[in-house]
Amino acid sequence: MNYSKNNAIALEGDYSYTGRDGSCKDSSIAGVVSSSSATQIEAHNVDALKAAIEQGPISVTVEADTATFQGYQGGVINSDACGRSLDHAITAIGWGSDDKQDYYIVRNSWGAEWGDAGYLKIAAGGDYCGIENISVFPTIA
Repeated sequence: MNYSKNNAIALEGDYSYTGRDGSCKDSSIAGVVSSSSATQIEAHNVDALKAAIEQGPISVTVEADTATFQGYQGGVINSDACGRSLDHAITAIGWGSDDKQDYYIVRNSWGAEWGDAGYLKIAAGGDYCGIENISVFPTIA
C-alpha cells in the first residue's frame, strides 16, 4: 500500500502475474492508479471486514504453507489445521453464506489451476488461516 502512494500501479491486463522468478518490468509498464492512504481493519472484527469487502477488494493475510490451504479444491475452509502464522497476502473480493456458515471469497495469486479456478472460500468468524488478523484497503488517489 505504501508503494502505491509514490508509484502508480498497472492494470493486471497490462502487467499480469506470472508465478515465476524474474525481473520486474516496472520501467516499461505505465501505472494508472495510486493510493493516498491505507486503512487497516480492526483484527477479528468480522462485521468490519465484511463491510470493507462490500466496498471493494481488500488485502488480507493468511497462512498458506499448510496442506489445508495448498491442497484446497473447493468448499469452505473451516479447519484450525489451516494455521494462523501469516505468510501470504491475498485479496478478499466478497463474502457469502452456505448452510448458515458465513465465508470470505478470496482470490489467490497462484493462477486458475489452483483451488477453485484460483479462488477459495474461508469461513468467517473463526480466524481460519489467520484471515481476520491483518486486513487493509487503500484510498484511491
